Amino acid sequence: MLQPAVNIMVKAARAGGNVLLRHMHRLDALNVVEKDRLDYASEVDGLAEEAIVKELRRAHPDYAILGEEGGVQKGKGSGSRYTWVIDPLDGTSNYLRGLPHWCVSIALVENGEPLHAVIFDPLRNELFTASRGAGTQLNERRVRVAERRELAGAMLATGFAPRERARAGAQLECIRELLRDAEDIRRTGSAALDLAYTAAGRVDGYFEAGVKPWDIAAGVLLVREAGGSVSDFKGASTGPMDARGTASRQILASNVRLIEPLQKVIVASGYAAAFGLTSASSAASG
Repeated sequence: MLQPAVNIMVKAARAGGNVLLRHMHRLDALNVVEKDRLDYASEVDGLAEEAIVKELRRAHPDYAILGEEGGVQKGKGSGSRYTWVIDPLDGTSNYLRGLPHWCVSIALVENGEPLHAVIFDPLRNELFTASRGAGTQLNERRVRVAERRELAGAMLATGFAPRERARAGAQLECIRELLRDAEDIRRTGSAALDLAYTAAGRVDGYFEAGVKPWDIAAGVLLVREAGGSVSDFKGASTGPMDARGTASRQILASNVRLIEPLQKVIVASGYAAAFGLTSASSAASG
């Protein structure tokens, strides 16, 4: 049975997803803006976020909101330790090009740590949910991270964030090193779904730099509650997932056995050093 907060989040995610589905067949008519170099948003991102916020505000007007489009919005009344962290459309470039891989991501964060998570893929009608201490579910069935223990044969996922192109050379070298043993590396265009797929065992691990809290807050909890581990490239915490931590960051997620070999390659390839991170931790943050 889903937690009451998760039920609220599911209703909000479906509301946002319905907005996205309604606009799918009029992509040529959408107003698109370039928020940053090669980083796009459309009017439908904002409309979906409005629909999500409306549902969340109706249930808890006192909670703060951190949205990719709307930024930080304080709750009514006195300050709350809870924040809704929203990405109304993770995979905007895919959506705008008609590529069927994007989702809605919502997390309820308590003092910077994800407490509840929902990632909804409207096209596949796949609903990933998690609550702290209660496991991860896909369409109300329990899922777990993959059990692979080594890089040999691993299926990995990554992303090339526009804000990290200056480090693309280091990332490509890392990928070259990983492909010595890994079966393949996928680049899907949605950090949230990459984390959801890691939690469900569809990929063995995921790493990316340049992500923001709204990209990963829900997915981080999905992976942890599915028995996996999440850290930055050197094994440290990914930092607070609320308004205190809106800067770009690195993320590495997999099962607890595979995360250290992944860290070692990231370090040995020089990719970690590109961020001033020079050594891998012996134990990743859970």
